[in-house]
Amino acid sequence: MEKETTILAKHGEIGVSINEKDEEKPKQSKDLEFLSCMMQPATAESDPQYIGIRRILLHRKSESGAISRRYDWRCNGKGYVAYRNFISRPRKWENLRTPSLLSSPGNSGRWLPSPGPLSHQFEAESFSSSRDLRSANQVSSRRLSFSSSFSDGDHSFRRGGGFEHAYSFVGMHCIFDQCKSSVTVLKFGHMSSDLLAYGASDGTLTVCSLSEEPSVLKQLTGHSKDVTDFDFSSNNQYIASSSIDKTIRVWELSRGVCIRVIYGVSAQFCIRFHPVNNNFLSAGNANKEVTVFNFSTGRTIKTLSFDGEVTAMDHDHTGQIIFCGDGQGTVYSVSMDSHTGSLSRSHRHRTNHKSPVTTVKYRSFSLLASGPVLLTCTQDGNLCFFSVALQIKGYLTLRCSLKLAPRIHRIQASFCPLLSLEKGEYIVAGSEDSNVYFYDLTKPKHTCVNKLQGHRFPVMCVAWNHGENLLASSDFYGVVIVWKRAKTSS
Repeated sequence: MEKETTILAKHGEIGVSINEKDEEKPKQSKDLEFLSCMMQPATAESDPQYIGIRRILLHRKSESGAISRRYDWRCNGKGYVAYRNFISRPRKWENLRTPSLLSSPGNSGRWLPSPGPLSHQFEAESFSSSRDLRSANQVSSRRLSFSSSFSDGDHSFRRGGGFEHAYSFVGMHCIFDQCKSSVTVLKFGHMSSDLLAYGASDGTLTVCSLSEEPSVLKQLTGHSKDVTDFDFSSNNQYIASSSIDKTIRVWELSRGVCIRVIYGVSAQFCIRFHPVNNNFLSAGNANKEVTVFNFSTGRTIKTLSFDGEVTAMDHDHTGQIIFCGDGQGTVYSVSMDSHTGSLSRSHRHRTNHKSPVTTVKYRSFSLLASGPVLLTCTQDGNLCFFSVALQIKGYLTLRCSLKLAPRIHRIQASFCPLLSLEKGEYIVAGSEDSNVYFYDLTKPKHTCVNKLQGHRFPVMCVAWNHGENLLASSDFYGVVIVWKRAKTSS
């Protein structure tokens, strides 16, 4: 009896045998451009550029053979997302049951339910991954340590004959508690393991050293209201900060002085140095604008308008795209010229929840997406994980979503880049129950894998240092805790 070989499709969920592939060869000869046009028809209200990008993506799917594997699908008035969800379904999908909703420790989060079979075929606006991507060599165990606790489904790995948890902490490296108001933003210096800065609602910026004896290096005062965001220059010699007092200030860290003040007409919510050309500063404000400033002169280079207040932003690693989130939960991809500073809107991703975006984080590579990704978090607790198509000017595709508890405060989340390269896709976020939670997006049924307990008030911000051996978290009462991660055994 002839042995039949099975070939797995790109999405990992659809098996096509050699015999089936031979039967489908006549169908593959169909005009690919005709198929892409039929599956993304142009309507009177549609944007020609948007239609063109959709057809390019469908054409690529046609070349890979994905259309021939599901040729029975017919155009139903929906777009590429409906087509993608349809071809991603496993065989015998009609018999699959929706996974149960299991709460994470502290009822702080859960995986979004997978839509029913019909919604997979016809829904064209959202997609929540329901696949359990856990690897076969993961081990379940429980361990309590000084500052962290684990759930039954915690992710472990073997090294040198021993078992270790993905995120195990040995305790607190140091605590900064001199600030008497809420710490609203917290960051480590670029490529730095011991330079930490944080901004507070009293308008102050504090710069600290986490060397052998942690200490406060500089106290920067000048803002009259909340510091909403700040960013280090690439050489860590300058900090640019934004505030509700409608100003942007540039600080020279070596002297601890403000060397430039840029006055705006509305509250400034977010700010970033250009990653390639540090002479450009990009800031989002309450006037529904992103403005590019010249760092040397403080003059405005370009202003671009949006549909809502620009509340969060981040650059890609090339500096050619800015990702922005607004007060209505919409995420934008904006093209930027690294030489002239000119801006142009490329794409817009709208969601059903109308809540301010509190976090926009870009990462250049993820194993889960096999490419660059974007993390966003809104104030109502919706955490979204996108894959980014840089070749199509930052086009976003929603890979999975996580529903956390709604927040009163502007609580932020962050990637866990280094360990995610070998163990999963980890996200760390603060919470209003005063804990720091770790979520593994590859484990939809037991997403929360660890939590740190030490704060007494809502945890507002979290940030990793460059080596990812220190995690800093800040709370509503002004306390900053630097946690020390356990060393892995050799």
